[in-house]
Amino acid sequence: MAEEIKSLEGLEAVAGDVGVAPEAMEAPREPVRDDLGRSYATGKRKDAVARVWIKPGSGKVVVNGKPINEYFARPVLQMILKQPFTVSGTEDQFDVMATVKGGGLSGQAGAVKHGVSKALQLYDPSLRGALKAAGFLTRDSRVVERKKYGRAKARKSFQFSKR
Repeated sequence: MAEEIKSLEGLEAVAGDVGVAPEAMEAPREPVRDDLGRSYATGKRKDAVARVWIKPGSGKVVVNGKPINEYFARPVLQMILKQPFTVSGTEDQFDVMATVKGGGLSGQAGAVKHGVSKALQLYDPSLRGALKAAGFLTRDSRVVERKKYGRAKARKSFQFSKR
């Protein structure tokens, strides 16, 4: 029969060396960069998809070949795009080159923000904690609900008439 375990030492003696295999332990993350010293990531928000490259530089942001203040004219959209740098404390340290397709300006700004966050984390894995805590590495999955038949919009009904 099995022997009775009365203490923690007894448990260790019975269990033996049942540790975690060294391969199973998580190795420290390595930076992911291309030959030109850039990190690439894809960001998504609503229907917008952004391809983002970051590299060390002076903080210049180019979206679809235009400077940030030209492409995202509203200051709120520019602020959204710069949030990952503010949270990680890397303002004006990286140049951003992004191409965005689909959606509207708000969705595109969110997509670039998501892409910048993922690229920053790939460039310097030590920034992952701050970006993850701020929720910037999670894709915002909210999208527009589709229109249903027999309805004016996704949920709105046609006007009711009693007679």
